Amino acid sequence: MKIAGLSLLLAALSVSAAWAGKAHVLFVEATQESGDVWTFSVTVKHDDKGPKHWADWWRVRTPEGRELGRRVLLHSHEDEQPFTRDERIRIPPGTRSVVVEAHDKVHGLGGATVTVDLTKPAGQGYTVTRRP
Repeated sequence: MKIAGLSLLLAALSVSAAWAGKAHVLFVEATQESGDVWTFSVTVKHDDKGPKHWADWWRVRTPEGRELGRRVLLHSHEDEQPFTRDERIRIPPGTRSVVVEAHDKVHGLGGATVTVDLTKPAGQGYTVTRRP
């Protein structure tokens, strides 16, 4: 039993360590404003550590990797975790899904992402509102 308990503790610590380093997208609200203009409200979690280690931007890209838009974050959010910021982004007509990912100054990309299916009202980690 002691080995099983130790294994659970080590697994929990490794998950915590993985979440501590990279910037993670937790939730996305995508709202079509008009035509190809959308507002993305993105919630990011990162263990910001002052001016040298913080989440410095998030972006919306196609599943193939083409960047469609980015929100640059101008300062650390040490005292506001997780935090949510909005950005208007043009999404080309016919685009069915996008990937939202966050970046930090030390680790770059690589944290949790959210894939948004723009044809559905909601899914794992996102909501979509389309205007007529």
